[in-house]
Amino acid sequence: MRPGRLALLLPGGAALLGGLNGALLLLGVAAPVGAERLADRHGVIMVLGFLGTVIALERAVALRATWGYLAPGLLGAGGLALLSPLAPVLGTLLLMNGALVLVAVYAALHRRTRDPGVLVQLLAAVLAACAAGLLLFAETAALVPWLAGFVVLTIAAERVELARLALPRGAPEALLGFASALVGTLILALTVPEIGTRAYGLVLLLLALWLARHDVARRMIRTSGLPRLSAAAMLTGYAWLTVAALTWLVAGVPRSTAVYDTVIHSVFLGFGISMVIAHVAVILPAVLGIRLPYHPTLWIPLVVLHAGMLVRIGLGNGAGIPAAMTGGSVVTVAALLVLVLTVLGLTRRGRRESRPATSAVTRATPDTDTRPRVDA
Repeated sequence: MRPGRLALLLPGGAALLGGLNGALLLLGVAAPVGAERLADRHGVIMVLGFLGTVIALERAVALRATWGYLAPGLLGAGGLALLSPLAPVLGTLLLMNGALVLVAVYAALHRRTRDPGVLVQLLAAVLAACAAGLLLFAETAALVPWLAGFVVLTIAAERVELARLALPRGAPEALLGFASALVGTLILALTVPEIGTRAYGLVLLLLALWLARHDVARRMIRTSGLPRLSAAAMLTGYAWLTVAALTWLVAGVPRSTAVYDTVIHSVFLGFGISMVIAHVAVILPAVLGIRLPYHPTLWIPLVVLHAGMLVRIGLGNGAGIPAAMTGGSVVTVAALLVLVLTVLGLTRRGRRESRPATSAVTRATPDTDTRPRVDA
């Protein structure tokens, strides 16, 4: 266990719980905390406060430089500030500065590797900083494509990095082309919103199809255990990203609640959280130095999440049934809570299983190194 890294991750966990609380308030159902401010800010809190902190911490670990941990620290602090009664501008500025430090982290990583995939992640972090900056003077709805670009490009670059050997030659350069086109459509949407938004949907659709076509998940789905779970999560995530892209392409600028709800939750829940589930058994051990053994219970949050999404998007938004929209939304909130509890339970199980071996090694090997050890 790396206590310092855990301390940086905990604000991200608080942002997740606070964001879910805000989602329940927005639905008009009972929530543990009745602060209305959480309803207004829950999207930004979850995307930048939770996902942003997790992504920034993982990249800071990869950089292996102390200053890199400023990125998750600032993003986590920004999420906590937005959860608090403090002026929202404070949390927004913390998020923006955290995203800017993340840009610097990617710049340092790119200087080291000269990898086009890292450049894509750098562009994604720029989008996150722009989204936080827009929050200072624009409505939350204006931030959605920028935040979606941050999440999608970051995850896409991670997939290309992890599955490089299975991808066609020139895949990182192709992804950089998609990223550049996506940024271009965002800039176009600032001046010609309808055309730019539809172009954004088209680029996102092509990217989703390209990822689904080339991802090794298509072969992993035929395996078993953790690889099969990860593959199922990734493929269903690509399906929801396709739904969001088609909605933007066909509807243009979202003008109805159903369209707006569909694009937001298809990207950030259907795609984003699916990818978290797909990689949680890899990310947490790498970042926190813990053991997270695979167990079939990890399927539960994935199945519950997509069941809730189908009810929310299909029956709620598609068929116009308000009760289905509310019920499906509550189910997706429950899925994330189940995910947190499942991960905590498996982490505890991993520590319990590894303790006898660790104790045996400790008894057999005297510790002659008395120098203090400092881990981030």
